[in-house]
Formats: sequence, C-alpha cells, structure tokens
Amino acid sequence: MSRSLVALLIGAVWGLISCKSKPAEMPLPQASGARVFVVCEGAYGNGNSALTVYYPDSGIVVADAFAQANGRSLGDVFQSMTSLPGSDQFLLCINNSDRLLVLEKSSLQERAELLVPKPRYAVPASSSKVYVSSLFGPYVYVVNPQSQSISTRITMPYKNPEGLLLAQGKLWVAPWDTAATHIYALDTASNEVVDSMHLSGRGPQEILEDAQGMFWVLSGNDAQGVASKLTRLNPNTGMVIRSYDFSPAVAIKPTMNAARDTLYFLEIDYQGGSLHNGVYRMNIQDVRLPQQAFIPAQGLQYFWGLGVHPRNGTIYVADPKGFTQKGRVKVYQPDGHILDSFSTGVGPGYFYFEP
Repeated sequence: MSRSLVALLIGAVWGLISCKSKPAEMPLPQASGARVFVVCEGAYGNGNSALTVYYPDSGIVVADAFAQANGRSLGDVFQSMTSLPGSDQFLLCINNSDRLLVLEKSSLQERAELLVPKPRYAVPASSSKVYVSSLFGPYVYVVNPQSQSISTRITMPYKNPEGLLLAQGKLWVAPWDTAATHIYALDTASNEVVDSMHLSGRGPQEILEDAQGMFWVLSGNDAQGVASKLTRLNPNTGMVIRSYDFSPAVAIKPTMNAARDTLYFLEIDYQGGSLHNGVYRMNIQDVRLPQQAFIPAQGLQYFWGLGVHPRNGTIYVADPKGFTQKGRVKVYQPDGHILDSFSTGVGPGYFYFEP
C-alpha cells in the first residue's frame, strides 16, 4: 500500500465544514455529551498522526485535538488509546515513536511520557499497572503511569505480542507471529505465562470475549501469506468450539456490540474490489461466515477502522483514503442506514468511545 508524505493538518471541523485551527495551546471547543475519539495513524514514517475528536450530540469535530491542546504534533503511528481506571487520564500508544503518552481527559493536555519500544495496545489492570503489547520483540511490558516507569518486561514464547484481553482472572496475549498457533495466559500476580490455548489458525492478532464467556481469536497475516481464520474457544476447557476460514478474503479489526452477542469485522481488498470488501456482522451462534457485506465498501475503497458505540449501537467505519490525504469516518445506525460523516486526520484506524 503506497503512503506518501502529507502535511500535518491541525484543525477543527464544525459539522462537515473544515476551518483552520486556533493557535497552539488554545482550549478545545466546549461541547456537551460523551466524545468519540478517532485514532489516526498517519502515514508511516511521516510523523503526521492525529487524534480526532467527535461530539455526536452536536456534530462538532476537532481534526487534530492533541496538536490544538499541546502545540505540537502527536508523533509517528498513533496505534491505540485507553482510559486509566480510577484517574482522569488517557493513555496513548504511539507505535513508531516508541512512547506512551498520558493525557488529562478534559483538556487533552500531555501530563507524562513513557519510553516503551513499539507499543501497540494497552490494557490497564489498575491505574498503576498497565500491560502493553509491543511490535517486533517477544515482550509484553508492564508499566506504571504514576511513576512513569517500566515495572518489568515479560518474555513471551513468540514475537509481536499484539491483542490483549484481561479475562478469566488472567491476561491473554495474542502473539502476531506466523509461527504461533496458540494464545497465552499471564498470571497478573506473578506476570508469568501459566496457560495456553491452541487455535485453528496461525499468527493470532485479536482476542475478544462474547456474552457466553467464550473467546474469539482472529489470526492470520496477509503480508506473509497466512490466511485469516477465526477461532471460537472455550477458555474453561481450552477446546475449539468452531473455526471459520476466510480464504481468500482478508479479515481485520473484529469488535463486539455492547451485548457481546454480535461480532463485527472488516473484510478488506486493498485494490478496492467489490468482493470481500466492507463491514460484516454475525451472531455468535452462527456456524458460517456471512457471505454479504452489511456495509459494503464502494469501488476503489477499503475500510481500516471499525467500532460499535456501546451506548446506542451506532457503527463507526473509517476510510483511510490510501493514507495520502485526510481520512473519513461514516456513522451508521444499527440497521445500516447512514447517520453522519466527517473528516479526520490521516489514516483513521481505531475508535475509543468515552463512557
């Protein structure tokens, strides 16, 4: 996928109309209602990632809220964000900049920085203990945002720890290594690997838990010729309940609705073809993958981000537009009808919904 240099755009978008941003370190717009945060990766190596903030109640959009609040760019490849429990802070993973950023929730101003190699996703066990997955090495890092330090580094059986899930009293880790055929459990007291479960595919990426307490693991790596597969597991027995083979399709970004009885995911055609390209959904009891897209991508288009709002079930879909210009998010009602649309920073790929 070709990604070229794009000038960093810092601004506020009101409704569907773009305008220039205010000077650095100006306060963010005062708008009511919970926010939706769009994590915009930027074009790899260009340092033009951004945090776009959307206010669903009013339609207000701030295209690069971090830069507006802090007077500088966010960094290179903004991967994900989460909330620190029991605090008024967010934690952001800036992958290619090798750092975690701690932001004050209300102002989005930076309060701390932690240096962590290639951070991908973060799962807090508490406000002072956060597990962070990391690209390239075989490590999961345990960090303390309060002391701004790495507490320990856990060596996993395979490289590229990716998806993390805190469930069943353990931290489950998906090592996105094409040689890996298991997910692994860490004891959160000892930080040691204590269990594993075999999958029907290789290269696990993401782990989700459904309403019945069963795990769903998406595996595969299209760039390395490993087909996408989905495995439903019983964590109590370690047994595979059902497996789903996407071949020849490529699947990414699985997510659940609030009830956790419906799974959504993207099938992606990087050339923008009409087959296997769009948003798909299925009930957790379905024995087959859906054959038709619930929200199809248009010609010469593919999607990169997907989220389902836990409050009202609205569906957020991100179009990166080839990572060569501003991306765009479309918001759909649960029945698939379009509700809203707005511009974002470059490469929107992840959503965080404010409770």
